Amino acid sequence: MHQFKVVGIGELLWDMLPQGKQIGGAPCNFAYHAFQAGCRPFVISALGADASGDEILAKFDEFGLDKSFVQRTANLPTGTVTVSLDMNGIPTYIIHENVAWDNIVWNNPLETLAKNVDAVCFGSLAQRNTVSQQTILSFLNATKTDCLRVFDINLRQTFYNNETILKSLELANILKLNDDELPVVAELIGLLGNDNELLSQLMNRFNLKLIALTKGAKGSLLQTENDQSFMEVTKVQIADNVGAGDSFTAVLVAGLLQNHELKRIHETATQVAAFVCTQDGAMPVYK
Repeated sequence: MHQFKVVGIGELLWDMLPQGKQIGGAPCNFAYHAFQAGCRPFVISALGADASGDEILAKFDEFGLDKSFVQRTANLPTGTVTVSLDMNGIPTYIIHENVAWDNIVWNNPLETLAKNVDAVCFGSLAQRNTVSQQTILSFLNATKTDCLRVFDINLRQTFYNNETILKSLELANILKLNDDELPVVAELIGLLGNDNELLSQLMNRFNLKLIALTKGAKGSLLQTENDQSFMEVTKVQIADNVGAGDSFTAVLVAGLLQNHELKRIHETATQVAAFVCTQDGAMPVYK
């Protein structure tokens, strides 16, 4: 089977969980799950020139992930996020600033990669710093016309604004967000209406191919111009839901690249995300 090339670009860090630290960051989680879904993934990010960064690269070797585009930054530390979980396994994040992934530098190898990938997944968080933001936008602008450019919005703390959201939507052709983020995005860019009306307005205004709306325990919705799929959640015993959304996105992208039927893609993505919720951390091995 043809291996589609996919990229996760942005934050790469240690999630400091109550049960211990786990490698994380949405782009890395996405790449890991895309690999398990049959794609050839690349992570674009930056680590400090420190022991924590060395540990993450050792994990890349363990997971079989390509580390060619992970930069090392001498004057900034490897990123960390303090994660606390409520009684239902829902995480709260404290994302520490002035770290290596705030300083991802644009270069010729990244431009060459951009011209050859089939999909790229990016978010708003890694655009909090101008250096990384410009690299992400340059990468998106350098991709092929038919590349899937997935804006997995991931609004975190106060690390976003309407300019970042607008620029990202204009460069994306797929949007993924949750039901807490939808009204925030609508207010930021001046949209009004119920959920279905907001999705239609977003699709039309930004010429999107697909929107994925996740609703927690209420299920999820995939919307295209000509099709719609709603899926209830798979009931499981939750350990934590860290990385579940990233696994959903990765399986969605793999299914779209493989030209699977929307309902089949949705069902598989839902099942994988449910499995990830039963495991500790964002990057379990599939059974």
